[in-house]
This record gives sequence, structure tokens and C-alpha cells, in this order.
Amino acid sequence: MRENQEGRSSGMSVRARQLAIAKAVMTGDAATAEELAGLIGVSVMTIYRDVSILEDCGVLRRNRGRIVAVVNGLHAVDAIFRVEQGAEEKRIIARAGASLVAPGSSVLLDDSSAGVWLFRSLDRVDTLTIVTNSLLIANQAISEKVSGLVIIGGEYRPWAHSSMGAITLEALKRITTDYCFLSAPGIVAMSCVHPYEDVAEVKRAMLRAGNESVLLADHAKFTRRGIFRFADVGEFDHVIVDSGTPGPIVSELRRRSPDVIVAGDEPVTAES
Repeated sequence: MRENQEGRSSGMSVRARQLAIAKAVMTGDAATAEELAGLIGVSVMTIYRDVSILEDCGVLRRNRGRIVAVVNGLHAVDAIFRVEQGAEEKRIIARAGASLVAPGSSVLLDDSSAGVWLFRSLDRVDTLTIVTNSLLIANQAISEKVSGLVIIGGEYRPWAHSSMGAITLEALKRITTDYCFLSAPGIVAMSCVHPYEDVAEVKRAMLRAGNESVLLADHAKFTRRGIFRFADVGEFDHVIVDSGTPGPIVSELRRRSPDVIVAGDEPVTAES
């Protein structure tokens, strides 16, 4: 059967279908090609073709006849797919982060998926200037006609949909913002780490550029590894985690950081 005749796949773009596959696997941890074919409404052959592309993007992998998510933190996943990983936790954390932002502020956002969710949660905070190296965030900011937008240039990284490198670092030396929101693929021994050195350098420079810094970290971050350290949790003015974060980790965060917010346990005061 041709793909355009396969039930629910009619009208679904290739990217939308791949996002649906990635989300299904990330939600359930693992699935067979047959299960995904039934869920999405396409052939098993189409599923295998899409999974092959998602493997190249570092999102999924095949293991003993099942398709599983790649979440070890030792390599980077395409930013578009990262947005779908732990989406509910990121949304809750982002709402708590947005409640810290005053109207009329400048907000520096990194290229993390948490940054995308944070930007979405700022929609009710008036007259903001967004500063970012993320094209995902920049494109959303343009479409929503934000009050101000500064796009930090540099060498474009397709997998990250953002700019990196010497030009980016030089630009950040000339920038200072009211707030800086960062996330990390992994947190090891209370240090934020990233698998790529150039990304870690940009995050380190962003931390210096923000007058008030906020770390956004869902509970999964504390189970993942990385090679290049860019900050200790105690260097942030605020650390926001979700309610799924184990108690001993929250206690250690509170010992090191001046303000730890467990999103979902405490009320969010801003209308964001």
C-alpha cells in the first residue's frame, strides 16, 4: 500500500511523522516497529525508514528487535526532537522560571529544549527583549512579534539549530542581560556537563552575561553523563527542578544553591 493511502498518515508530513514516532518511543521507553506502525497508521517499512533517519539524528536506536530512546547524554540529539523529551516536566519547570521574570526585562536563552519551553512560557510577560543563539527560539520570537530580539551569530550547528564558536563567544562578551536561563544534558556530581566542548564554552559565557542566572533541570538530567563541565549548580542564583527529582538530590541542591524551586510542589505566582 502506498504511504499516502495509509490511513492516518494521509496529510502528515515526514517530519511530523518522525516527531510522532520519537514521542511515542520516548513516552513508552521502547516499542516494536509493528506497534509504531499501528499507532501512526503507516507501514512497517515506513517505520523502519523513519527510524533509520532518527538513528542518524541520535534520537533512537534499535536494540534486540525493539526501538528505544537514546538518553545517555554522551552525545547530542537533534534539538527538534529534544523538545519532545520530558515535555511535561519541561513545561512545568518553564512556568516556574517565567514567574521569576519581570516585565520589561532582557532574557538570555541558550539553545536547550528547556529554553524553548521557557520562551513559550514568557508569552504573558510584557515588553521583553529576548537574546539567544537558538534559531528555534528566534524563529518563534519573530512569529510572535516580541518587543525585542537579539540573535547571537556564529558558526551554525545543524543538529543544535543554533550558532557556536569564536564569533558567538566574542558576541557574548558584549552582552549583559537581566536574566540568563540555561539547561544541561547532564548533571554529574552537581556539575553541569555537555558532550561537546564548544557548546559548553558558549553556556559558560552565557552564565557570565546574565545578572540573574537560572538553571532549568528536570529529574532525568541527574541520571545522564557528559564530558565538558561548564558550571556548578551553586553558581546559579536559582535552580528549578521538577517534583520527580529524588529527595536526596533536592537536599544537596539546597545545600549548594541559594534558591531551589521544586516546580509542581509550589504555586507559580506569575500568569505565565
